[in-house]
Amino acid sequence: MKSTTRKTIVIVCCVLLVAMAGRMAYRAALGGVTPVKSYLTLNKLDALLNLISSKYVEDVDEKAIIEHLIPQVLSELDPHSSYIPAKELEKTNEEIEGSFSGVGIQFNIREDTIRVISVVNGGPAEKAGMRAGDCIVAVEDSAFVGKDINNDLVMKTLRGKKHTKIKVGVKRQGTEEILDYVLTRDDIPVNSVDAHYKIGDNIAYIKIGNFSRTTYNEFLNIINHKKTQEGCDRIIIDLRSNPGGLMGSALSILNELLPKNRLMLYVEGKSYPREESRSDGRGAFRQMPVVVLTDEWSASASEIVAGALQDNDRGYIVGRRTYGKGLVQQQIPFKDGSAVRLTVAHYYIPSGRNIQKPYTKGHFEDYEKDLMNRYERGEFGSLDSIQVNDSLKYETYGGRTVYGGGGIIPDYFVPIDTTLASDWLATVANRNLVYLYAASYADRKRSVLSQFKTLAELSGYLDRQPVMNDFMEFTKGKGIRTRQQDIDENRETLRTDIYAYIARNILGENQFWEMLQQDDKTLLKAVELIKDMGTQVL
Repeated sequence: MKSTTRKTIVIVCCVLLVAMAGRMAYRAALGGVTPVKSYLTLNKLDALLNLISSKYVEDVDEKAIIEHLIPQVLSELDPHSSYIPAKELEKTNEEIEGSFSGVGIQFNIREDTIRVISVVNGGPAEKAGMRAGDCIVAVEDSAFVGKDINNDLVMKTLRGKKHTKIKVGVKRQGTEEILDYVLTRDDIPVNSVDAHYKIGDNIAYIKIGNFSRTTYNEFLNIINHKKTQEGCDRIIIDLRSNPGGLMGSALSILNELLPKNRLMLYVEGKSYPREESRSDGRGAFRQMPVVVLTDEWSASASEIVAGALQDNDRGYIVGRRTYGKGLVQQQIPFKDGSAVRLTVAHYYIPSGRNIQKPYTKGHFEDYEKDLMNRYERGEFGSLDSIQVNDSLKYETYGGRTVYGGGGIIPDYFVPIDTTLASDWLATVANRNLVYLYAASYADRKRSVLSQFKTLAELSGYLDRQPVMNDFMEFTKGKGIRTRQQDIDENRETLRTDIYAYIARNILGENQFWEMLQQDDKTLLKAVELIKDMGTQVL
């Protein structure tokens, strides 16, 4: 709610309280019975709500008032205490728990139609016979296409209680009639690992999107497979754009990487006695070299992982300074199904650093603009532009100097890619034409493309096709003035992006990221570093 609105509500509430007190005093003077004392024995907020409920001139929706007041009260405390209404809590918990009940498809919406990108192995859709490339055009015998179709509506419609059924009508390329499927909803895992693949001969790359209840097991299974089946003996963990999540999952991963009795984290607050987390020495990957990738959107649990490894001199951090969130939230439920996430303590990483960036209570405008301010002063492009506070100087386990004051500064800085795109490429990107073209291409040629099982095979086939000419005609059909020069000047970028999105539609997320990151400067720097790291604790 805007500050102006908040001030108005506070003023109105104060006026009501004063006016009511005045009226009751006046009535008391005339001999009327007015229980002023009973109101004043309550706290002011309860007293005000009671007064409004019992004395206000008109009926009011007390629940609505409370729903407005709670976020306002929390917003005066810190930037991360928050209120979660009941209608939003289920979705929020799905991200934490790592599962929901649904039909098991990954989809996008294109040309007002739901298009299935992939089906979850063993999920309801796959069991019923649905395939990647199918278009859902009806639900319960009613048309389900058009401009009103959006992601929220699709998820609300297809998700539901476990074991309940839903009928969908599917249009499949090469089939004239609508195919009807009755799907029985079931538990669908929400993977927190976005991608993983092998780089070179022995490097395991794993991209963690957030830390949920399933993250540690996902990580463990993937790295064990990479180690035993693919010969990987070193790990790159990509935490870029990872906003955090459950600290327990992050600590479990740290425990796999650190030698015995190393401090990983301690937590402390006014009503939260200091609590330390230390490694138990039973981790399976204590000897494997590790590099962590971070950027300005890496926050909370991501920063704890990066900071603990840095402070223990266990691995290198590569990329840009992290977000700077070091506050601990506890989620406390209310009886109506809503919840509050209340900040109860501070996180401190092993060197003693609190990575929370500064803020002023009740005034978070500068806090919210912090990343923009960093960008404007050149921090994303130059390590020298990062402002450090010499009074917040700390030492790592091995004696290296590190700084507190907000976020984790990487050991190896990689500037943001500021390659200037042409106006034509910017227009193409803004119109999302690469994504739309790739999805259309995959749909049209799915029967041919599906025979390729590796990224190398798929890329080799695409290199032999007139993809660029085809894309040029596609953009013209969308009203873009495209010249051959535009294609030639941006050929490398276009090839990478188009091939990556086609790979996502045909091969999956791992191949999408592998293709997209072939020229990723941060990842390339990590690969360069980790190749020279010995297989022992640093």
